[in-house]
Amino acid sequence: MSVHTDDIEVMAETGSLSRRHLFSAAAAVAGVAALGISSAAPAEAATAVSIRKVIQYRALAYKYNAATKVTTVTKSTKVTVTARFAGSVVSLRNSKGTWVQIPYVWSKARNALIYSHSLDLILIARRKAASAPPPAKSGGSITTPAVFTSASTYLTTQWQQHLLRRAGYGPTTSALEEVNTKGYAGWLESQLHPSTIDDSEFDTILTRLPNQAREIWRVKADLDNDVLNGWDQEMSVLKDLTSRALWSKRQLLTVMEDFWGNHFNVTCPGDNIASSRAHYAYTIRQHALGTFRDLLRATSTHPSMLTYLNNRESTAAHPNENQGRELLELHTVGVDAGYGEEGVLNSARILTGLGVDTDSGEYAFQPWNHWMGAVQVLGFTHANTTDVGGEAVAFTYFDYLARHPATAHRLATKLATRFVSDTPSDALVSSLAQTYLENDTAIVPVLRVLFSSTEFANSIGAKTYRPYEHIIATARLMGIQPSTSANVDACEQLVWMANDAGHNPFGQSFPTGQPDTADAWASTATTLRRWNNTISVVAGWYPTDVNRPDLRSHVVGSVLPATHGALVDVIAQNLLGRALDADHRAAALTFIGATDAKALTSSSSAVNWRLPQLVALILDSPYQTMK
Repeated sequence: MSVHTDDIEVMAETGSLSRRHLFSAAAAVAGVAALGISSAAPAEAATAVSIRKVIQYRALAYKYNAATKVTTVTKSTKVTVTARFAGSVVSLRNSKGTWVQIPYVWSKARNALIYSHSLDLILIARRKAASAPPPAKSGGSITTPAVFTSASTYLTTQWQQHLLRRAGYGPTTSALEEVNTKGYAGWLESQLHPSTIDDSEFDTILTRLPNQAREIWRVKADLDNDVLNGWDQEMSVLKDLTSRALWSKRQLLTVMEDFWGNHFNVTCPGDNIASSRAHYAYTIRQHALGTFRDLLRATSTHPSMLTYLNNRESTAAHPNENQGRELLELHTVGVDAGYGEEGVLNSARILTGLGVDTDSGEYAFQPWNHWMGAVQVLGFTHANTTDVGGEAVAFTYFDYLARHPATAHRLATKLATRFVSDTPSDALVSSLAQTYLENDTAIVPVLRVLFSSTEFANSIGAKTYRPYEHIIATARLMGIQPSTSANVDACEQLVWMANDAGHNPFGQSFPTGQPDTADAWASTATTLRRWNNTISVVAGWYPTDVNRPDLRSHVVGSVLPATHGALVDVIAQNLLGRALDADHRAAALTFIGATDAKALTSSSSAVNWRLPQLVALILDSPYQTMK
């Protein structure tokens, strides 16, 4: 019996459940339905990690169609293996006992692992990239990679688009012009020093929102006296982030605000943080491209964090372990560092006394709440003999954790996962971690090495837009601008549209923050919400109270193409910077009920009521859902 695997490769490798079936051969779709192949392990949630014994059909002979990416296994042997499942990634232990990803995917129909040659080719290319000499560790300047390659047939090797998708929230006409003018290294260097970017036009939009730098005590006083509304104050945090993602030229800074805002997650909206949450966002943004040491101290002593993780309630008599635990498990060294429960307790003891003043809502060290006595967490020890010296002990502890090699490795892994791929190589992670340590936790040198790496240059199409990112990228492509009225309510509307797909950017109810890999967002419900959101934005139904260009003029231009085939070509080029592959072009024409040569007039449905549908179809395909 032959087995076809690669007809579901995009689903298996990226977790993307887009409208790809409209862009796929009928045989491939039939093969997926017949096999019931899934990217997840049996009975496992998309984000779960499990180790279990399963059947593997090891391929002994196969045929591979490079054009369709279909693998037909003609001969195999059945063995039982102990495999590790992490979302779509399947791994086996090598001779050294290390888990290594294998080119096999899970088949529900066969209840076993089956071979994928397309995935094998990707893993081979990844190993080659990992074996390349690592970039310089100094992080002193950005080196433009010599060659850019795509891990997906849907995306071209245009580095300009790649930069704007990863270091920003997606291309626009003006952003592409700026990247082309400044060049790869020039654009990135300006983004790494956002104060050098003239963003005065966007600053006028920000005047419609509360000043996030405003002292917490002033905000609290206004809330207590009903001058401000607590819900509106928290929603302003999400409006602020979204307006920056849509319209600020300081794109990388906004991406890093999202990254660190989820690393140090304080759920928004949340309980008892209305007076401080906007200032917390401001604090993260101020330190987002500084040193992690400073960022860790600033977030760990902020009233929002101290409230969210209950440290303001922690006393010498009753240390609350929430923040002490998350400081180790999530914010720094990670759960595998080996600190143990005694380490968690000592971490909590060190943090006692870091509190919030009830009257002002501001951070205050309260020595009467500080636990005294010797403490040890990993290699950190302190006699901790006085209550008034407790704050200094905590700050020294923060510095120790920030400089710990396990923290370096954890942050390097998270940054590489955000900007490069869901499974970055050990070589890249090690390079970034070493740069972090050599530069005393400075973030900019790490990003310089990352963006100079061969692995970043070869990762085009290796990531998938998460729901919030996709809706913002769509709005940017559609040229949506703020209304002339004195509000940015459309930004809040976009957040709630993304929230319907599970992705309020700061809305994760757990301290873990929002997940950063494709498998966490691979569900039919998420896909359906994305489709609905895309057509709403494209058709102009939602968000409201924004300025939109005329859709036909924006995606087609002033001159109407002569045929429907030419129409599809023009739209694809204007939106994606490339033409659709022949089969996908034909599918798009079938979708609008037209042929390639069919004449196009101003009254044709394709440029009237069907135009939003055609545009949304293209934007919901892997050409735009992958990045």
